[in-house]
Amino acid sequence: MDIATIIGIVAAMIFLVVSILMKGTLLTFVDAASVMITVGGAFSAALVAYPMDRFINSIKALGLVFKNQAMDEGTVIKKIIELSNVARKEGLLALEEATESIDDDFLKKGILLIVDGTDPELVRNILETELIFIQSRHSSIQGFYDKIGELSPAWGMIGTLIGLINLLKNMDDPSTIGPNMAVALLTTLYGSLLANLFAIPFSNKMKLRSNDEVLLKEVMIEGLLSIQAGENPRVIEEKLKAFLSPILRNSLSESESETEGDA
Repeated sequence: MDIATIIGIVAAMIFLVVSILMKGTLLTFVDAASVMITVGGAFSAALVAYPMDRFINSIKALGLVFKNQAMDEGTVIKKIIELSNVARKEGLLALEEATESIDDDFLKKGILLIVDGTDPELVRNILETELIFIQSRHSSIQGFYDKIGELSPAWGMIGTLIGLINLLKNMDDPSTIGPNMAVALLTTLYGSLLANLFAIPFSNKMKLRSNDEVLLKEVMIEGLLSIQAGENPRVIEEKLKAFLSPILRNSLSESESETEGDA
C-alpha cells in the first residue's frame, strides 16, 4: 500500500473539512446536482474521448496508485547477480530452473530467451519492443487521467453557467436564488477538487511509477545480456549500479557489506 497517496488524500480532505467547519457547515457544500454535473459530465466526456475498452482499463488501473512497486532496483540487481553466479558456475541452461522462483514475467521471459540460445541482439530487440508497448499502455492510462483533470474544471464551469441561467431566469422568485447560486458555485468547486486532488495527482503518480518500472526493465535487459555474454558478476554489478542514484548505490553497497559480514 502506498502510504503517501493515502496520507495526501486524507490530509487534503481534513484541511478542507476543517476549513469549512470553521466558517459554516458541511451541508452547505453538499449538492447532488453539482456532483452529477461535474463528476458525471467529466467521466461521460472521457467516455466519448476514449474507446470502451480503454475507458474500463483506465478505471481498473486506478488501484495502481495505491500500490507499492513489487521490486526495487536494488532487489533486481541482487537477483541478476544471483543469476549470473548460477550461470557462471553451472552454465546458462541452469537458469531455466531459476525461473521457478521469479515472479516478474519480463525477467522470466528474458531468461528463457537466453536459455533457448537466442541471439543477443534479438534478445535485446524483443525485450525493448515489449518495453515500448509497456510504455505505450502506461501513457494511455496517464492520458486518461490527464483528460479527466482537463475536463473536470470545464464541467464545473458548465454547472456554473447552468446555475446562473436558472438564477437569472427566476430572479422574480427570491427563494430560488440561493439554491441556484449554490449549484453555480459548487460545480466549480467540485470540478477543481476532482482535477487537482484526484485526476492530475493520480496521473503524476502513475508517470512516476511508469518511469520506475521502465528503469527496472532496462536494468533487467542490461543484466540479462551481460549474463549471456559471460561477464564477471562483479563487473555486471558495477555496470548495473550506473542506473542508480548515488544514494541507492550506497544503500546497496551497505546492504552487501552487512550480508558479507553476517556470512
